[in-house]
Order: sequence, then C-alpha cells, then structure tokens
Amino acid sequence: STWGIRAVKAHESAYTGAGIKVAVLDTGFDMKHPDFKGRSLTAFSFVPDEAVDDLHGHGTHCIGIVCGSSGLRDMRYGVAPEAQIYAGKVLNNGGRGAQAWILDGMTWAANNGCRVLSMSLGSKVLPGQSYDIAYERAAQFALSKGTLIVAAAGNDSKRSENQFSPVSSPADCPSILAVGAVNSTLQVADFSNRALNESGLVDLAAPGVGIYSSWPMPARYRTLSGTSMATPHVAGVVALLCEKFPDATPAMIGQELIRTAGRLSSPAVDIGAGISLAP
Repeated sequence: STWGIRAVKAHESAYTGAGIKVAVLDTGFDMKHPDFKGRSLTAFSFVPDEAVDDLHGHGTHCIGIVCGSSGLRDMRYGVAPEAQIYAGKVLNNGGRGAQAWILDGMTWAANNGCRVLSMSLGSKVLPGQSYDIAYERAAQFALSKGTLIVAAAGNDSKRSENQFSPVSSPADCPSILAVGAVNSTLQVADFSNRALNESGLVDLAAPGVGIYSSWPMPARYRTLSGTSMATPHVAGVVALLCEKFPDATPAMIGQELIRTAGRLSSPAVDIGAGISLAP
C-alpha cells in the first residue's frame, strides 16, 4: 500500500466502500485505465464540447485515491476500492472550469444518490472575503439529498516563508468539509492553507505530499502533491463510514469523521480535528 493508505489505516479496515456511490468532480476520468476494468462507473461531462475523457490527468489521479484498487505489484492506492464511481467532468482539459459547470456537477451528484462528493478544485480567497452563496446553496441541496461534500483547502500558502493563505472557495462554505494536507511525517504541508477567515475553517487533514495514484494511459501512475490529493483520501474514508453506517445522515457521518480523526501536533487552524482515519 501507499503511505497515504497506511496513514489513514484503510489497509486495516474491514470495509471497502461496496455499494456506496462516490462522486468526484474534476477533469474527467481515463475510462480505459486497466486498474478500473469491470468497475461500476458512471461518467458525465459538464464541459461544453469536451468528452468525459481525462486529457489532463488530475481527475484520474483523484478518483484513484478515493476508489482505485491495486495496481502493478499489488501497490494499493485507493481508500474505497469497491465503491461505485461517479466521474463528473467540470474542469476542462486545461484544468479550468466555470462555476456553472461545477454547480451542475454538484446537483448531478446529489440527484444520483452519491453519499460523498469529492471536490479537489477551487479558487483563491482573500483575507476577510466571505464564502460564495451559490456554492453554499448547492452544498445545502446536496446535504438535503444525503450527500456529504469534501473539498480541498487549497495550496496557496508558503509556510516555510511565513506566508499563509485562507481556505479557498468552495471549501470555505459552512456546509462543505475543508481538507488540509500533511506529509508522511504527519506534519502540515508547506503549501496547505490555513483557517484565517471566519467561515473558512479547516475541518480535517489527510495525506497530500508524494501521493502515488492512477494517471491516464500510457503513463498509468504518477506521484503528486496537493490538498487535491488529501481530499479524496477523506472522501474514501467517508465511503467506508457510509458502508459501516448505511442509514447515517451526512451530518452523522461528518460528526463520526471528526470524532474518529487521529489527533496530531499541528494546530486546528491547519489540520482541523486531525488526520482522517478509516473505520
């Protein structure tokens, strides 16, 4: 297993995410990736004039972390390897997206009964800036449909140079869980944003430095860093929790995530309750 899988203790879990629908809104997915052969997969592109195929790579990497299985040499890199995958393409092949595409994707995930929605995307937020009402409304709709949303806290900080940026949008919405990144020694990543604004708290942390996962063919795998990689680790843990507690509401799952998080030395403004741990 990768260090990330071991750090969130997914390799020790009795759960696999079986029967749980998981949505990832990103740059799409490599539908022909050999590691996902035979998997339950639903994909839709919200990007005008672009198919769901991931010509960027970011989406395939994030989907692998949430619910990939084992690749070559039995290197497990996915937290919930039996979850049902919903890949929503809301970012184009250049990695950019319009808010309308993202909002449509959020509604799509909720209406399809996805128990968790992972969003490794966002835009920089200024100190003192409030959260976006459109994203918050979409998140509230998702919660009402039984969908818990996790989003990346953002990578705008340079902690080694004493530069701290607030949690990015839409992760700064009250109804969305924001995820910060830690490295393999469980220290907060240099780039990971901080809870500086009133609404933009960091809720949890997860592995986000040197993360090995799937990448569009022919490369097959790639190692990346970012809160983008931390977020799907938490989404995968949510899928495992949903399998364990099939009747739990998003609020209950969120409380369980926080309650069972592993306490770390960094302050809550950086990592929230701590590192997300598998049930």
